[in-house]
Amino acid sequence: MWCIPPEQSAAFVAQMEQVLQVYSRAYDPLYPVVCMDEQPKQLIREVNEPITTSKGEKRIDHEYVREGVCEIWMFTEPLGCWREARVTERRTAVDWAKQIQSLVDDPRYAQAKRITLVCDNLNTHHLSSLYKGFAPEEALRIADKLELIHTPKHGSWLNMAECELSVLSRQALSERSAELARIRDQAGHWSERRNTAQVGIDWQFTPRAARAKLKRLYPKIRQ
Repeated sequence: MWCIPPEQSAAFVAQMEQVLQVYSRAYDPLYPVVCMDEQPKQLIREVNEPITTSKGEKRIDHEYVREGVCEIWMFTEPLGCWREARVTERRTAVDWAKQIQSLVDDPRYAQAKRITLVCDNLNTHHLSSLYKGFAPEEALRIADKLELIHTPKHGSWLNMAECELSVLSRQALSERSAELARIRDQAGHWSERRNTAQVGIDWQFTPRAARAKLKRLYPKIRQ
């Protein structure tokens, strides 16, 4: 269980409630709420090919060779029952900027006036990264269409994209692979299946629930 120092509790509570208030908004295609998160995945090559037994069980040798790391980017619109998993070779401020440009320019959001983007406090997840990747005019165009909301430190679990990454890892990327193209295809097919099935996220953690379950974090007001 994470531990929050007393001196940081007020800041944590303030940011947490901001995120939860965003999640409480009614669905509005003109002002969609999108969550994004990212995680690395090791590229692993098998030394010996897995063997399938007569009973259909797969036997995997423990020996393997590391072939580097790729980055998985997850974007999900919980109330829109949409997500997209993208795979790149690396994660830098410029890579994040390119991912955000793709989100803003996605035909799905062509009519959106502003996208509320919920993400964690990673050092690259800030509007300043846009200016590292693009000319000032383009960076400003992208920034003008965003409302950036950060989850608090020690509170990345408040990001619904983290839930989607967990499901992706378990359902589509649990096996070893050294091929970036294969991982990209698996992530893409997984996204398509869930989007076709219109799978959403039933988020139950509201501000009211937070005040009850995390009561110890709220400052005590003396009358």
